[in-house]
Amino acid sequence: MWHEDKWEKRERLARGVNEAQERSRQASQALGEVETILGSALVVRPFAGIVEALIDKSVFDKPEPVLPSLAYAREPRDTDPEYQTRYQPRPGLLGRLFSSRKHDEIEDPRRRFQRDHASWENLRARRKKLREDYEAQLACWQADREDFSRQQQERNELIRRTRKQYLSKAPNAVADYCEVVLSYSVYPDWCPQQFDLEYNRHTRILIVEYMLPSIDHVPKLKEVKYVKSKDELMEVFLSESAVNRLYDSLVYQIALRTLQELFNADDDKALDSIVFNGWVKSTDKATGRETNGCIVSVQASREEFLSFNLANVDPKACFRALKGIGSSKLHSLTPIPPILNISREDKRFVSSYAVAGSLEQSTNIAAMDWEDFEHLIRELFEQVFSQYGGEVKITRASRDSGVDAVAFDPDPIRGGKTVIQAKRYTNTVGVAAVRDLYGTVLNEGATKGILVTTADYGPDAYEFAKGKPLTLLSGSNLLQLLEQHGHKATIDLKAAKKILAERERQP
Repeated sequence: MWHEDKWEKRERLARGVNEAQERSRQASQALGEVETILGSALVVRPFAGIVEALIDKSVFDKPEPVLPSLAYAREPRDTDPEYQTRYQPRPGLLGRLFSSRKHDEIEDPRRRFQRDHASWENLRARRKKLREDYEAQLACWQADREDFSRQQQERNELIRRTRKQYLSKAPNAVADYCEVVLSYSVYPDWCPQQFDLEYNRHTRILIVEYMLPSIDHVPKLKEVKYVKSKDELMEVFLSESAVNRLYDSLVYQIALRTLQELFNADDDKALDSIVFNGWVKSTDKATGRETNGCIVSVQASREEFLSFNLANVDPKACFRALKGIGSSKLHSLTPIPPILNISREDKRFVSSYAVAGSLEQSTNIAAMDWEDFEHLIRELFEQVFSQYGGEVKITRASRDSGVDAVAFDPDPIRGGKTVIQAKRYTNTVGVAAVRDLYGTVLNEGATKGILVTTADYGPDAYEFAKGKPLTLLSGSNLLQLLEQHGHKATIDLKAAKKILAERERQP
């Protein structure tokens, strides 16, 4: 018994030591990932290489359904020889004593036929059910295979089309390509990798609004020790000053790595300069509220940045050499004004006027003056976006399919530029208007498009909008949105048609 206790103790100690060593190895690996964020991405494949890597060449691997085998059996017939009574069985002692026993023996072939035929019927029903289930599974499998092939083809076509557009330096294509480059970059799981991009083809400047990890995300575990006397694992963490230094280095590395990846992948030289703004979401210890502030901002030109040998630089010193701005202690999360923000200047913007205050329950907004309707939509969305610190500006009245209003959301991740078009229609909105909106979104370099109408949309319009950054608001949606923000009105398309027709006849 004494030897067994000693053996178990040795096993327990060995397990504790092994677990401590393994967890220490994992902790060291996690810290090493932080320290090599920049160095691990110094080699970036050119555009063509990235595109080739993104092309989906996978095959549909869902196994095809197989029809279960079920042995075929011929239908039994009561005329079959085995069901015929060819002889009168000689009754035994029980048969002679009990006439019913004799009858059972004589009738046995008939009961056997009934039993066999019932079994055959069950088998036929099972075979029919199996066939129906198989055909249903096969139809689903074929539909899944076709859907896989279609989506794969669409994705690959989008990648190839993005390359062509990138080579033409279209604003949205350059930004889309840069997004692909950054998405392709591999970071530790605890890094959020969220960003927003805007490219100006006139200045050839790309603005990157990058969401940085907070200091709480940074690994802090240094090693794990096994305390033999207590049979416990003891965790050893980095000191606060060490964590702060590690976090500062991480931020500088992410900024430099982002610049390096984008410039190296830009083989057509669409980028003359890149502005990197690093944002952090954190909790204000004084108020307990969540804050979102820019803590680093740096602008680098292509020629200057590509002349650096990043393999030998100190991240902080390199950042300072690029005239980057930020607190000397980034871990303090001191907000700073970015070098450049998403541009909000547009000469088409004009002064707006209030309309919503004059609305009444009986106001038929489908019969409003079209310019008043556009200002009403601007005012409504101003209330929507102001909740997030955004603003909405209306463009010059053009009465065409161009931009009616532009919303700006300052949030670096969720926000961006949204194009809003207002259609005071009395007939169903077709797919052409939705196509126009999508084209405007692409031309404006916007992140989203919203189409608002007093009528409704046809099925082709909804189908075209699927999978695109478009939102279609019908008349009923508009009334609900108005009511949510304290305004009441009505939409009567039939009455609006008469009013508008009479208005057009007036001199």
